[in-house]
Amino acid sequence: MAAKKKLTFEERLQQVEALIAKMESGEMPLEEAMQQYEAGLNALNALEKELTAAQQRLTVLRQQSGEDVEVPMEEQ
Repeated sequence: MAAKKKLTFEERLQQVEALIAKMESGEMPLEEAMQQYEAGLNALNALEKELTAAQQRLTVLRQQSGEDVEVPMEEQ
């Protein structure tokens, strides 16, 4: 059995966008729409966590390089 290729952040975001477009078309049965909505929320939460981790890593790298780094209001 071949190993599944891990999708990139961008590929996973495109999948969520395609799901949204399909749901907005109105051609999806209600039960399927509910399942896809839940799956989409889970995917978006995972993407948000990954993006937050990347932002935090960039902040650390910038601080280590001696660059002045502004902390967003929500993190203060």
